[in-house]
Amino acid sequence: MADKSRSQSTISGCGMFVAHLPAGYILSKLVIKRDAVYRRWLLGVALVCSVLPDMDLAYFYLVDQRRHAHHGYITHTPAFWLAISAVLSLGLLACRKRDWLIFVAIGLLAIFLHLIMDTVAADIRWLYPFSDRSFNLVEVPALYQPWYLNFVFHWTSWIEVAICLLAASVFGWECLRAKQGQDKYSPPPTSQ
Repeated sequence: MADKSRSQSTISGCGMFVAHLPAGYILSKLVIKRDAVYRRWLLGVALVCSVLPDMDLAYFYLVDQRRHAHHGYITHTPAFWLAISAVLSLGLLACRKRDWLIFVAIGLLAIFLHLIMDTVAADIRWLYPFSDRSFNLVEVPALYQPWYLNFVFHWTSWIEVAICLLAASVFGWECLRAKQGQDKYSPPPTSQ
């Protein structure tokens, strides 16, 4: 059918806009022990990896000229990140750096969280390379111009708002606890 009405057409290929980084922050607070030796480094890895699959946006805009949805690139498939994680893990084991495997684990968790979040409203090929079938939970109708307004006015944007508010609350709570000296892992004050 060549002539689709506006209400029947949908937009696919745009998952979350701004919630990946806040979600990575929340993830780090849930899985990293407060007394972890590499706590700050693990937080950094979680934050970087929470947006790492979107590194393909440079290719999307600069090379591909927006011809294909960037969620269709290999950087948005679990198999790609599992392969990279396996290579990194084998390299760390070969170098006898077993303690550093936690960085690979937190990075992979953050990447998978990114892919799960994108699956809400974008097509993600979870079974690649065994299948090219894409999965998403919601089709966003194409009702507005410019295209991003379709996501801003869709109910799924409230998921992003909730994630961002939760991350801001967790961050605020952490700052308040540190300021009040309730953080039992902060260094003790020096006596004079």
